[in-house]
Amino acid sequence: MINIHRPRRSVLYMPGANTRALEKAKILPADSLILDLEDAVAPDTKAAARANILTALESGFGYREAVVRINGLNTAWGLDDLRTFAASKADAIVLPKVESAAQIQAVATLLKELNAPATMTIWAMIETPMAIFKLQEIASAHPLLESLVLGTSDLVKDLHARHTPNRAETQTALSLSVLAARAYGLCVLDGVHLSLADEAGLKQSCIQGRDMGFDGKTLIHPNQIALANEIFGPSPTEISEAQEKIAAYEVAIQSGAGIAVLNGRLIEELHIQDAKRILALASALRMIS
Repeated sequence: MINIHRPRRSVLYMPGANTRALEKAKILPADSLILDLEDAVAPDTKAAARANILTALESGFGYREAVVRINGLNTAWGLDDLRTFAASKADAIVLPKVESAAQIQAVATLLKELNAPATMTIWAMIETPMAIFKLQEIASAHPLLESLVLGTSDLVKDLHARHTPNRAETQTALSLSVLAARAYGLCVLDGVHLSLADEAGLKQSCIQGRDMGFDGKTLIHPNQIALANEIFGPSPTEISEAQEKIAAYEVAIQSGAGIAVLNGRLIEELHIQDAKRILALASALRMIS
């Protein structure tokens, strides 16, 4: 059910109240879309946004993964959001401000009661100090949980911290989130870069997130998609090196050796596993290009 090789280099938030943006999303090169009913939608437009997203899902977004961020179940809108989209063509439900396994389990139970498709999964927003302390509990909450999504803007606010270029204020939270995701076989998505005019900062943030182990980056504007796709996607050099590692290792195994040497470096089974991951991602990207 959970596809860890599905490309999620670029995950763009789209406000549900903006029908023009929802229509434009159908031609954007983002891997995934978070159709938002929460932060980006004012209280008096929640119902209209819900209808807008439902209509957009009916016509589809092509190869793009379409997930819906509902309002929390403890709000006036959350339960109606879930009832509406459980039977929709959404790929997943994004639950905001998750701080316990019980929140994930409640959504999973409701999805089953509402006869949601078996393929519909749950994404958890990690955006509060309590969520960081409960990461292991959250990540292991339910088989339907597929992804952890970092909400760094809310986290920085709750920490009374300041956004800095090297993101020192969220390094602990980012690292722990990646660790939790990898421990339980989940996707993990980096938080947004808030400055639309700061391309250099966005690039730095993407490289940092990629190097830490994130699968992709959440975005707030279409102009950020190309850079995220480039940095979080495997480069031609990485693909070539992965192929060479696998070929060298196969030769070594056939000759009875347990390791291979390629360009002066040892190649072991752990390197082959990562090489296969890179090639699987590259193959998935070729299918949508």
